[in-house]
Amino acid sequence: MTKKVLILSASPRRGGNSDILCDQFMQGAQESGNDVEKIFLRDYEINYCVACDVCKDNGGSCDQDDDMAKIMDKMIAADVLVLATPVYFYTMNAQLKTLIDRTYARYMEISNKEMYLITTAAVGDKNLLERTVEGFRGFTSCLPGAQEKGIIYGTGAWNVGDIKASSAMDEAYEMGKSV
Repeated sequence: MTKKVLILSASPRRGGNSDILCDQFMQGAQESGNDVEKIFLRDYEINYCVACDVCKDNGGSCDQDDDMAKIMDKMIAADVLVLATPVYFYTMNAQLKTLIDRTYARYMEISNKEMYLITTAAVGDKNLLERTVEGFRGFTSCLPGAQEKGIIYGTGAWNVGDIKASSAMDEAYEMGKSV
């Protein structure tokens, strides 16, 4: 069965380590016959949630005029969501956290998704990324029927391209292929 896969790349640099792993995951998922789209968050305007609660009074429509509504529609329509982030100070970066916060208006509609997390970090010990993973799980625990399917720990990647020498490259590809 073909699945709709949406990859949300929060890398601040195109071709950064987490973005490279997104491409590996995407290649595997496409080769398995899935419909895959990657959104590079840096290309979109996503404002911070200002907790005004206007969305709760008007059927989930946020009052802000930015790109989040179209991304949200894609998140709701997808069967599979892949969230990818470089790890800064042992947590997800601001781009991904801002996106997550902005789902507030309609997060209950992001239901029954297969969820994957891709992380990259300079540190070599994947156990040091558990704070990042817990932030991801905090989000997914709020989504009805979300199923955590896999986590890729791209460790030891300080400079752009370092990830290419990592086993995370094969892991990302194989995980994408298994979707």
